Amino acid sequence: MCNTPILKRVCRESYNQPEEVYNRLKRLGMGLVTLTDHDSIEAAEVLRKYPDFFLSEEVTVQMPSGAEMHLGVYTMSERDHVEVQRRRKDFISLVMYLTERKLFFSVNHVFSGLTGRRHEEDFSWFASYVPAFETRNGQMWREANAKATQLASQLGKIRLGGSDSHTLAGLGRASTEVPGARTADEFLAGVRAGLGRVRGGHGSCVQLTVDVLRIVLEMVREKPWTVALAPLALVVPVCTAGHWLNEIRFCRKWAAALANGQRRRMLWDLDSSFEANWS
Repeated sequence: MCNTPILKRVCRESYNQPEEVYNRLKRLGMGLVTLTDHDSIEAAEVLRKYPDFFLSEEVTVQMPSGAEMHLGVYTMSERDHVEVQRRRKDFISLVMYLTERKLFFSVNHVFSGLTGRRHEEDFSWFASYVPAFETRNGQMWREANAKATQLASQLGKIRLGGSDSHTLAGLGRASTEVPGARTADEFLAGVRAGLGRVRGGHGSCVQLTVDVLRIVLEMVREKPWTVALAPLALVVPVCTAGHWLNEIRFCRKWAAALANGQRRRMLWDLDSSFEANWS
């Protein structure tokens, strides 16, 4: 469900059916398919029968600063999902579990304000503990993707690309390619080795507006009585424009803060608090 006031009671963030997603991506030429639903792995029940599908998830994680971020976790199991959800309110505990289980994970949309405020120390935790950054998000502003790419290069992070699409039309807009990989294991091994190539395009305000209107249409199809809310569709362009301007502001603010070399506490400056949490 979406988290917009009023609409969160009736509208979902996506109305895509897992098998429709899979079939469309295969038609687009994807050799392997994964879905990263928000804090959910329900698509696994439908898609586990396909040998070229692997289970992943986009986890809403609380940082030590209290801010939230989205962490992509790949090739996980149902048991991993349960434990990840149990730990997602504690970034340190979650990262320890992912590392112990040798699960691959990434910071998604690094320079986006989708999850709210950000703190300087959050970037220090990303730099210290997260092996990969999403540097090509098919829904994000071109400059935000460029700044994520730049930061990943500076920190020696693995780069990933993904569509982040909530509609069928946007699927495959961005992706990650590992030449020669035939299985999920080979793909992830190649990504870990730095052999992944980020492909695809970027987002735009117009594109976002169209996608939101598509979601509104699907809401009405699923719940015909919500046609009474149809007049709200008139304000969608205003809302998406406001969101897009905030994304630009957020990206410029944090890209400038990092580029200016402002002193940020790295993990070794946090050793005492880390030890206190785990003693």
